[in-house]
Amino acid sequence: MAKKPNTEQRSATPIVSSSHLVSPRSAEMSEFEFGLIVAGNAFHRWVTHCMSATGLKDLTPLDVLVLHHVSHRARDKRLSDICFIMNIEDTHLVNYSLKKLQGMGVVASRKNGKEVTYSSTAVGNDYVQRYREIREGCLINALKADETLNRDIGELARLLRVLSGVYDQAARSAASL
Repeated sequence: MAKKPNTEQRSATPIVSSSHLVSPRSAEMSEFEFGLIVAGNAFHRWVTHCMSATGLKDLTPLDVLVLHHVSHRARDKRLSDICFIMNIEDTHLVNYSLKKLQGMGVVASRKNGKEVTYSSTAVGNDYVQRYREIREGCLINALKADETLNRDIGELARLLRVLSGVYDQAARSAASL
């Protein structure tokens, strides 16, 4: 007769995508990285589907995020600033998204001396506003967030910012090897 699995023991086992990388000093980091991979992919799927629901289709996750950033605070932004804020080294990827968004009429460019700046058009702002409405209905309402959950989400956001700095430093260290 088959032995029943111990569910307590099974649920305490870390779920990692790269068990060969698990450190005896921090199995939790491997669990975090697996969670980050899964959450990152789910987030990318979410932003593209949400934007598609507004009627703006065929965008990559980066295209959607660039449009959101360009729309942020209704200020013109330079390519280098967009890349810096989004922590993207490959400026050509963002530049490609900006060109694509310009072609769709949701982003405009303006030359200020030698600099080119980008801003959201009225059409782009309408799509972003519709995205916000869909986000509210599909995501925020599904969270059913209360004060405690919002506090936890805020703490998670803080930890992600801290860890992004740690990963950036580790990347610099690895690049110097």
